[in-house]
Amino acid sequence: MTATLSRRMHAVTNAPRPVRHERSDAHHKPMPVVAVTGAAGGIGPALTAKLAASPQVKKVIAIDDHRGGSTGVTWRVADVRDPALAGRLTGVDVVVHADINLSPEAGARERRAYNVRGAQTVLTAAAAGRVGRVILVTSAMVYGARPDNPVPLAEDAPLGAEPDSSVAGDMLEIEQLARRSPRANPGTSVTVVRPAALVGDAIDTLVTRHFEAPRLLTVRGCAPRWQFCHVDDLVSALVFAVTSGIGGGFAVGCDGWLEQDEVVQISGLRGIELPAGLTFGTVQRLHQMGITPAPAMDLRYVVYPWAVDCAVLRDAGWRPQYENAAALRVLLEQRAGRHAVAGRRIARKEAAITAASATVAAIGTAAIVRRARRRRRDSLRRDALTPCCLNRQHPVPLTP
Repeated sequence: MTATLSRRMHAVTNAPRPVRHERSDAHHKPMPVVAVTGAAGGIGPALTAKLAASPQVKKVIAIDDHRGGSTGVTWRVADVRDPALAGRLTGVDVVVHADINLSPEAGARERRAYNVRGAQTVLTAAAAGRVGRVILVTSAMVYGARPDNPVPLAEDAPLGAEPDSSVAGDMLEIEQLARRSPRANPGTSVTVVRPAALVGDAIDTLVTRHFEAPRLLTVRGCAPRWQFCHVDDLVSALVFAVTSGIGGGFAVGCDGWLEQDEVVQISGLRGIELPAGLTFGTVQRLHQMGITPAPAMDLRYVVYPWAVDCAVLRDAGWRPQYENAAALRVLLEQRAGRHAVAGRRIARKEAAITAASATVAAIGTAAIVRRARRRRRDSLRRDALTPCCLNRQHPVPLTP
């Protein structure tokens, strides 16, 4: 009950907000000048190219800390965390902030500073530059992954992710900034786009690394439901948001979801089922030892459901190009030659490690920690019961 109350206290309110559909008739609505942050990497090149090709966009401003390869756009070099960004937004009508770091290898503190500081600076700079609208890319992870989540989650469900040091925690803090921004900057509206688990070129997350493992981990008593979002569909949805005027907050991803047995069948990977306590406890210990990059809370997003009903886009007439099965096959094609255990990439020469040995290693780590603690307790008990004159040897306790 205490944990439930804690989650409720931490959950971010996600009350329904009116969705605005502005007129897209070019004769009545001026074509916007659109700036894209993170234009040189990630989804930036594809997004700037798609916007530049749209007949409903007047001009595209590409912003990054270095020039990228996109042509047909105007480059303005700037760090999104620099307050001087406001000077780079002169003449801009819409900013799409796509410069976020989702890498499992990034240090939590550095990643948080980059993601949150970047979003905060973009919102402030947009208001200072009199930009009418900011579109922020976060993640459907903000809804949280739990065994009792309804499938699918409604888009107006509470944002129940834990406010911790994980990637989901970063996205949750960005969402909080988005909700506060209209009160501080009433002249700038904010739209939040929450993609499902991303797949595609250059996507490297805990979810994609889950499929680089020798086996697919599941927690006893609960199976995940898998919903993906191909980067091409995310780009398409962002362009749609810019040109249609759709606002508020909404999710983007493939229609529906895949059951775990469908994922096993498509991937050809065998599963391994472990108790929840052992799984999360072991992963947390491995993370504390510096062996795995992600904390145990991140593991929730590969063992518990967080599929979302993308009703807002669907009702507005947008449809994804990819189905979940096709998106999963893209992910599987890109995993070739890559190997990961518990989110940690291993070298090719270490790839001989089998699914069984990887599982034994995880269980063995937990067993070693328990055994060490038991030895320490037994040693302390013996010392307490043995007379000092007979206590000649003091075993050194093994601590994890």
